[in-house]
Amino acid sequence: MAVMEGKALLFKEFGGVDAWPLCLDTKDPDEIVTIVKAIAPGFGGINLEDISAPRCFEIEQRLRAELDIPVFHDDQHGTAIVVLAALLNALRVVGKRIGEITVVTTGVGAAGVAVTDILLNAGVRTVIGCDHEGAIFNGREGLNPVKQSFAERTNPDCLQGTADELLAGADVYLGLSMPGAVSRAGIERMAEDAIVFAMANPTPEIAPEDLPPGKVAVVATGRSDYPNQINNVLAFPGVFRGALDVRASTITEGMKVAAGHAIASVIGADELGPEYVIPSVFNRDVALAVAAAVAEAAEADGVARRSSRP
Repeated sequence: MAVMEGKALLFKEFGGVDAWPLCLDTKDPDEIVTIVKAIAPGFGGINLEDISAPRCFEIEQRLRAELDIPVFHDDQHGTAIVVLAALLNALRVVGKRIGEITVVTTGVGAAGVAVTDILLNAGVRTVIGCDHEGAIFNGREGLNPVKQSFAERTNPDCLQGTADELLAGADVYLGLSMPGAVSRAGIERMAEDAIVFAMANPTPEIAPEDLPPGKVAVVATGRSDYPNQINNVLAFPGVFRGALDVRASTITEGMKVAAGHAIASVIGADELGPEYVIPSVFNRDVALAVAAAVAEAAEADGVARRSSRP
């Protein structure tokens, strides 16, 4: 309940959105879908919170298909939007193009899948995801339906091996897993001007102070005591504000990508640097920029039911 109440306060403070924390005493997907559908007429949107994979995928997909209001799983899509924003600016710092990079991720749960999808929609061509058994590739035995689908749209060369092995020559490492998922030796194999986002909380996959000196150009974590904190509060208040402003019937991939670009745009060229690729969570310009971009993208994608206001 404390997390839910906190999210409700953040919705109001940063997005001007009234939100109610509704905790459900069930983990059954059918029950969750039934309850949310029953209460939906009183709400402009639904933010799903703390639902683990793989249940979160089924629940979100069913609700998106059966409701005519936005359904947003923040653990997935909020994380993905902020990662995209930070990556866009990190690529500006190192002078690399998004369509030419190789990204290795650890963690193929809710956040890992959503981050991969937004990167692919934003123009990344090569993403290699790893779980505790190594690379996910099309043809690997024993994959559940979520990981099989993931394999079919990633790792185009069907590379195999551990995350450390696959980091050889990679431009970007994204950690959405657990401490120790990669090692210093693995990071040393990356391309020059590497980008490392180690986002496990409270202990990152690899601590910034353990990275090889001179190898990594930009580092981000999920913690506030290091530079470049990946924090979902940069995304969800503005996303819902923009969606509600145009009475969007859903939240599209285009709206999520637009939100990522909007967050990135808040940092001007004169401010951008290795330790400042993502705005502060207290920057009041972020939610306004995100809301405007999301509303415009909703109109472009044909899901807005009224025009956005200036």
